[in-house]
Amino acid sequence: MNKPQVSVIMPVYNGEKYIKQAVESVFAQKVATELLVIDDGSTDHTEKVLSAYEGREDFRYIKNQQNMGAAGSRNRGVGLAQGTYIAFLDADDWWEPGKLKEQLKRLEETGYVLCSTGRELMKADGSSTGRTIPVKEKITYRELLKHNSINCSSVVLKTEVAKNYPMEHDDSHEDYITWLKILQKYKKACGIREPLLKYRLS
Repeated sequence: MNKPQVSVIMPVYNGEKYIKQAVESVFAQKVATELLVIDDGSTDHTEKVLSAYEGREDFRYIKNQQNMGAAGSRNRGVGLAQGTYIAFLDADDWWEPGKLKEQLKRLEETGYVLCSTGRELMKADGSSTGRTIPVKEKITYRELLKHNSINCSSVVLKTEVAKNYPMEHDDSHEDYITWLKILQKYKKACGIREPLLKYRLS
């Protein structure tokens, strides 16, 4: 396999119900990806569902020996990533086709190191709630201090930056603290208003 452009990091814990949709949305991206699924000790049939992808060059299944939490699992994936960029996707969310291509284009145009997209809020059964949350085309450190407009499952960022800013504090804010540190150094991130992320409220 040639060097992937994007390494997609997907932590999962007991995600048998939804993970197939997440995985298929990665493989539909028309960008050279590798998908690293970090299984944080699932006790359901997650591993069995993922066995369908065994043998694919662009798929790696990694099982944590002990529970590391979402932040620790993402960091483990980043450490193993071979792509130029990292994208995060939670196992119960999924992407619109073309999402990664749009973000890579925007990152190349702006020279920024991080790109986020808008999101559509979905019900647990995968149907739309009718609500979307856009993001600004430019996100500054000062704006981000007010509230976290960057959703983790929408992010693409340079791999070297992800490796330099691992996620800490494994609670609901581990990603927010990371984005703040990155923008404190790099000043701005780019956003795509369209809801290219389908965010499941599950």
